[in-house]
Amino acid sequence: MATPAPSPTGSRLFGSLFELRRDSLGVLLSGMRECGDVVRFVAGPPGLRLTLHGVFSAEGAQRVLATDAANFRKDSKTYVEVRASFGDGLFTSQDDVYRRQRRLIQPLFTRRRVDQYADAMREEVTTLLRRWRDRTDRVVDLRDESTRLTLRVVARILFGADVEEAVGTMRHSFPIISGSVARRTVSPITLPRSWDRRYVTAHRRVHELCDRIIAERAADGRDEGDDLLGLLARVRDETGDRLAASEVRDQVLIFLLAGHETTATALTFALHLMAHHRDVQARARDEVDRVLGGRPPGAADLDRLTYTTWVLKEAMRLYPPVPSIVRRAVDETEIGGYRIPAGSDVFVSPWVTHRHPAYWPDPERFDPERFRPEEEAGRPRYAWFPFGRGPRACIGEHFSMLEAVQALAVVLQEFELEGVDSDVSLDQGMTLHATSPVRCRLSPR
Repeated sequence: MATPAPSPTGSRLFGSLFELRRDSLGVLLSGMRECGDVVRFVAGPPGLRLTLHGVFSAEGAQRVLATDAANFRKDSKTYVEVRASFGDGLFTSQDDVYRRQRRLIQPLFTRRRVDQYADAMREEVTTLLRRWRDRTDRVVDLRDESTRLTLRVVARILFGADVEEAVGTMRHSFPIISGSVARRTVSPITLPRSWDRRYVTAHRRVHELCDRIIAERAADGRDEGDDLLGLLARVRDETGDRLAASEVRDQVLIFLLAGHETTATALTFALHLMAHHRDVQARARDEVDRVLGGRPPGAADLDRLTYTTWVLKEAMRLYPPVPSIVRRAVDETEIGGYRIPAGSDVFVSPWVTHRHPAYWPDPERFDPERFRPEEEAGRPRYAWFPFGRGPRACIGEHFSMLEAVQALAVVLQEFELEGVDSDVSLDQGMTLHATSPVRCRLSPR
């Protein structure tokens, strides 16, 4: 008979509550090292306790995300909070609603369709670098600059000409909303959202902006455009089914959130790591110069920039944009010899699995060579899953990879990078993000 999963040493009264609030990423990693591949985390006093089961092996992640995906649903408190803030879009929907949305939206994210956005992505990177060249101070914060870039890219591809207003509203409002979601997810006591006036204001502004843009576009016929909002507004399946205006808004909100925060994190740390590993930077630059010969990168170059792609993948191994993926078990099951009770919140963690010594020797070392084809062939498929895997894998994986690799290539063409901040403070909210500056010094080539 399966036994309960072990728990890390913590307070008898509060469990791991205070440690999780202070350093959740460190607690997850130490929990794996202390207890193994299945760990039961308890947080809060008796009567108000949260219990989470962490599953850290590649085999366990495959069980949760793919093999037994039907038993692990998006019913956890995390998804309740995300739905309340961002609607029931492709990221949060389930069952028939999800299958319908995926059927309608998947054609908009084929590789061929996404490749058509490459020019717009590159133009935004070029605009960013023009601003860098005009600076008198050559030290930039990669966290802020990457967020600005990726938000402009996704807003432009969604809204076309409505970029400026959208970017301003989202830059101000999204951190407030995301912070509230993250806090409420781990709090034993959930207060009414209406008590948080900053959240209420930010939430209203974001929804009003999206609703107004959608309504104006429909009124003046601009929903016939080729930007993503126009495509969402007129997408049909073979039966003639289409998304309602409220569903379009929910998809837009999720794309804005997921489409900029995750790529910004990947890009921030790929640049940060190259700035502190000049040999890796030099090799990636040599590849960019050889493959592109001084011309701008395009979608067709993605498969040829192999080492640059390895750099990005290794950055996402060490700094996965979504450090934990939460589900809720429908029926009691067993993973790794331990019992997972029905109704349990279960999470897999790229942050931990990407550092598992069974798959990654010297796991804290930055080494893009880990992604040579022969190296990848020797690892379990779920040893690396920054975009999730299984039937709910991220629909925007190619979008993110294309945007980030192009950005890295253009930066390497224009600048040499020297790291300024060695130690970066991190926080696990809806996504992984730096809570301290991630600065580097630019030297024009």
